[in-house]
Amino acid sequence: MFRIKPRVPRKVLALGLPTAWGAMAITYKLACPLAQQDSLGARVVTSAVFFAVGTGLILHVRQALLRELKQVREVAGAAQSVLLRPLPPRIDGLNVAAAQLSADRDARVGGDLYEVIATEQGVRVIMGDVRGHGISAIGTVAAVLGSFREAVHDEPDLGRVLHRLDRALARHLRERARDEHPASGREPDNPVSEEFVTVLLLEIAPDGEITALNCGHPWPYLLSGTSVEPLARTDPLPPLGPFPLPAEPTPLPCGALPPGDSLVLYTDGVEDARDARGRFFSLQAALIGAVHHHPATPQLILRTLFTGLLRHTRGRQADDIALLVLRNDRARFHCDPLGARGTARPATHNPQPTNYL
Repeated sequence: MFRIKPRVPRKVLALGLPTAWGAMAITYKLACPLAQQDSLGARVVTSAVFFAVGTGLILHVRQALLRELKQVREVAGAAQSVLLRPLPPRIDGLNVAAAQLSADRDARVGGDLYEVIATEQGVRVIMGDVRGHGISAIGTVAAVLGSFREAVHDEPDLGRVLHRLDRALARHLRERARDEHPASGREPDNPVSEEFVTVLLLEIAPDGEITALNCGHPWPYLLSGTSVEPLARTDPLPPLGPFPLPAEPTPLPCGALPPGDSLVLYTDGVEDARDARGRFFSLQAALIGAVHHHPATPQLILRTLFTGLLRHTRGRQADDIALLVLRNDRARFHCDPLGARGTARPATHNPQPTNYL
């Protein structure tokens, strides 16, 4: 049988200790004969007593604030682990590495979002960026990610997934607008009318073919050998929120992700990061430097980029930062025309198997 520990003693102690210190000081001032004297020695003793009482009160308040801050950070960390849950290192043959760094150090939760899920259509990926950062962005991140995690399994078409995200965001903004109505007396951190979310949806088929839908988000970089190029250069759709989506958004074919190649998805906080002189961080140059280290695993790329970003900004970035690296580690297969019913079998023309890890 579970027993709930009473929390009353802690509350009583929190209120009783300052009261006891104050009562002690007042009692000394009113009842102690030494406090009534006007000599130098009496003044010194009285000052020392009140200094001790004041120091004790300050230390008590400081400890209470530190405990409260610790609890807030624990709650924020728990919220982050639920919203941006740690991704497994491998998803359907893809090597995965991801990390997020909030601009609000106390909150530890930002407005960036990402997820990678294996479905019947292939691996589906989302990378997004909510306007604003910190605690105020948590609700929007939860609405978009929750809708994505359901829609990717229900909708065979990537355009329908995007429409589900748009409807989920619209519902969330309507609810927020009611909560932030002037009658509620709350002052909104980010007005609903100015809220928007940039979203990039990718679908990586089992054969490596990539299709994408981009709503105002930076295009990822494709890493092939030592080549680092944007996955696409077409203009994206507007961000979700302020503008309606096309009735039937058409996913854009973006080529293939062969075994050994990688994709680097990021939020605009990466390329907007500045140093002390106001110079922007060059993500493409950092990636070119990273791919010259062999093997350029997603974990190595991620570590190299975050090290470069923190060195560039000296740990004082102004916006949230999120990075997601995917590498195709699937084995090479080809259809043997002599095989039974044309089933796929591992290629045997090379006696030495190729290791992509």
